[in-house]
Amino acid sequence: MRRCIPAAVTAAAFVLMCCTGCAAAEPPQGDSAPQESSAAEIPAFSLPDNILGEPSDLVPAVTVDSYAVPESAGMDFIRELKLGWNLGNTFDAADVKSLTAEQEMDYESVWCGTVTTIENIAAIKAAGFRTVRIPVSWHNHVDENDRISKAWMARVKEVADWCMAMDLYVIINTHHDNALEWYYPDEAHMARSEQYLTAVWSQIAETFRDYDEHLILESLNEPRLVGTDYEWWFDPGSAKCQEAVGCINRLNQLFTDTVRASGGNNAQRWLLCPGYAASVDGACDENFRVPEDPAGKVIVSVHAYIPYHFALNKAGTKEWSLDSGSDTGEILTVLDRLYGSFVQNGQPVLIGEFGALNKDNPEARTAFSAFYTKAARARGISCLWWDNNAFTGSGENFGLLYRRSSTFPYPEIVQALLSGSETG
Repeated sequence: MRRCIPAAVTAAAFVLMCCTGCAAAEPPQGDSAPQESSAAEIPAFSLPDNILGEPSDLVPAVTVDSYAVPESAGMDFIRELKLGWNLGNTFDAADVKSLTAEQEMDYESVWCGTVTTIENIAAIKAAGFRTVRIPVSWHNHVDENDRISKAWMARVKEVADWCMAMDLYVIINTHHDNALEWYYPDEAHMARSEQYLTAVWSQIAETFRDYDEHLILESLNEPRLVGTDYEWWFDPGSAKCQEAVGCINRLNQLFTDTVRASGGNNAQRWLLCPGYAASVDGACDENFRVPEDPAGKVIVSVHAYIPYHFALNKAGTKEWSLDSGSDTGEILTVLDRLYGSFVQNGQPVLIGEFGALNKDNPEARTAFSAFYTKAARARGISCLWWDNNAFTGSGENFGLLYRRSSTFPYPEIVQALLSGSETG
């Protein structure tokens, strides 16, 4: 039996007045300016029953230590997010030289090979995920005055509306915009960074200002010194890295101030802010600062593909075992740092990206998924799997949902993720 939601369900509750002016930018005019949206009907969709099939014998029983998690609205909110899924390699696709300005909408499918459907979102909901992160790169969709294309904004909004109609939490960010022309965390590029991020976030915030608490905004994605020796290696003793930390602090504060000033529900919604490269080292650096926020609703955003040689290194090992102290130990070390630096002090943390590459090792990936999420939830941290719709070939194969058929080729991994996420 399939649970059906009729087409009569509409997005009227989500309709907003889009941006008509942005700080530090020309007032939007002409075809590229956001316009008032009309009510958009949510297409009929069904939530398939038992989409993950029977419980898999590969999902292990996992025991982890318990931790004292402070009682607070922030910790309650993170618990509510439970388990998340990234709509990766989709709206975050960027700088595809073969696409012309007239083909901007093709960016959605150029990396992942398919256009997002409401059936995709329904499958995610039916599987038991609670949160969908929609990474978005904006710079290929702005004009010379940083005014966002109406068509691009409308499409991002449409997919967000599908998620909201299914009572999912939604995260929208700025993704692959970290470049010298847009924003770059050093002093030489701060003026342009502030100009770009103020313009873009003013428009995004205005578009989503009346959405309820299910909508979360995330300032930056892995802000770092692209093209340098420190791009993926944060050295706390490096003057360049510390300059970047200071710039990221300022950009996170600018984002927070811009969203809060836009009014509506943006005055109180939860926000996400990362440290350098969204890394644990960057977040735990003594000079990283959570933005000052009158609402007190900023979550620290971290990405943690660990253990690296198992989870992210294509040439690394395919082995991971619950019985190996070294395999579990790297995960526990990272989670303990986040707990000690933030959670135990009442500061909420979300792991916005994690996962393990497919190396034809379903048993290891299933055990890893159950342990990682359970150990994180025991410390008051929820996690979102990075899914780029890649399953075969020599690339980074993080796919969980096969989007063309809205099915899960590895249901045991999803079952394991869910089993761990029930903790705490």
